[in-house]
Amino acid sequence: MSQWNLIIDVARCVNCNNCVLANKDEFVGNEFPGYSAPQALHGPSTIRIERKVRGQGHMVDAAYLPLLCNHCDDAPCVKQSSGAITKRADGIVIVDPLKAKGRKELVATCPYGAMVWNEEQSVPQQWIFDAHLLDKGWQEPRCTHSCPTGALRAVKADAAQMAERVRAEGLKVLKPELNTRPRVYYKNLYRFTDCFIGGSALVREAGRLECVQGATVELIQEGKTVARTSTDAFGDFRFDGLGVDSGKWQIRVTHPEHGGATAEAVLGTTQVLGELLLSHTGEQA
Repeated sequence: MSQWNLIIDVARCVNCNNCVLANKDEFVGNEFPGYSAPQALHGPSTIRIERKVRGQGHMVDAAYLPLLCNHCDDAPCVKQSSGAITKRADGIVIVDPLKAKGRKELVATCPYGAMVWNEEQSVPQQWIFDAHLLDKGWQEPRCTHSCPTGALRAVKADAAQMAERVRAEGLKVLKPELNTRPRVYYKNLYRFTDCFIGGSALVREAGRLECVQGATVELIQEGKTVARTSTDAFGDFRFDGLGVDSGKWQIRVTHPEHGGATAEAVLGTTQVLGELLLSHTGEQA
């Protein structure tokens, strides 16, 4: 049977907040019996976006992570709600606005922090995948419809089709160790969760420093080359998707005309090594 899934591409999210605003426009002050009580104008949103900044100097980037109900197949909120929260056959989790009324303790049952408390209505709430619209024939929820960059995509697929998409696109879920089997998948999640090591290769010519393009850069751990890349027109290089606290790494830069340089980094968090001065003696800047 086909079920609903959401794919979020972290690399495409620019923090425009269209998804947040579209969600508020749909639910704030509007009641949908059987689906949702009116959401509050003020207070926590059922869709939010977190930001993470990595790096320093000219080698810095920001990634944005939309967070919302994961519609888990093995949802803790469903198991602990005594029938106030249910999961539909199409994969969507719904908090019954009547049965859940007054049950603030249900907010803590979500390990992703995706359930919020509506003080005005005295009810816990989450993003319902706009099930009230899908049931009327809509092809997607409003948050995906309003996303200008294509960062959010709603996909209806059976288990085999979704498993193939996960494999082909390298999709990940949040907190996989919880085994809740979320139906919200992230592409390029490393932009938010992982580290990078970067730097710049330079050479001294005629008394001044010049960028070195096309130098080979190796990422080495425990004597084994893990990855290779080349410096760009500005002499910059970057190895991304490295685990937090992943230990000691060595960088080796070589160029057939300008020689080489080496450096070490201990992750930690993202490390920008700065300028590496290539020479035939391995001198560093």
